[in-house]
Amino acid sequence: MACLGELTVEPLTADEFAPFGDVIEARDSSAFFVNEGQAQRFHDLAKIDVAADNGRPLISIFRSAPTHFPLTLHKIERHPLGSQAFIPLGNHQFLIVVASTTNNDFPDRPRVFLSNGHQGVNYKPGVWHHPLIVLNRTTEFLVIDRGGIGTNCDVSELNEKFVIEFPEIKRWLKPDSWLSSS
Repeated sequence: MACLGELTVEPLTADEFAPFGDVIEARDSSAFFVNEGQAQRFHDLAKIDVAADNGRPLISIFRSAPTHFPLTLHKIERHPLGSQAFIPLGNHQFLIVVASTTNNDFPDRPRVFLSNGHQGVNYKPGVWHHPLIVLNRTTEFLVIDRGGIGTNCDVSELNEKFVIEFPEIKRWLKPDSWLSSS
């Protein structure tokens, strides 16, 4: 990827994303039939954690416009009191940017993952992440996060700036995907 700090786009897999949270997708290992065999249930796909300080679950829909590239990453956020899940409502790929925490409680070097369009993510409480990065077209996401008292959004400047370029993403897109780079 043509980025400062040599960031690369990685396919989103449950194993690689595990330090940051859960990949939400229909997996055969979690499936069983319900409703007299008419429906298949993909069960318990993410650990929703919103109970801190008497929090309650919120279900929302976000509608996000496509991102313009190149994209310079300079700020990142986290939600210390609860997890936050994003599930695309449609078959639309999107980027996920996450970072571990350094010893000083600041975000470390970011990692960039590409959802296949059927995958969502659930960030663990306190995981540094970039806001939604939508690729193809305006996309809606089902969002499950925490409501309640307390400050549940920290924003931090990254120690260095990172750029995500269009050519790196284009090679990972599905054949029927399109982007407009501007």
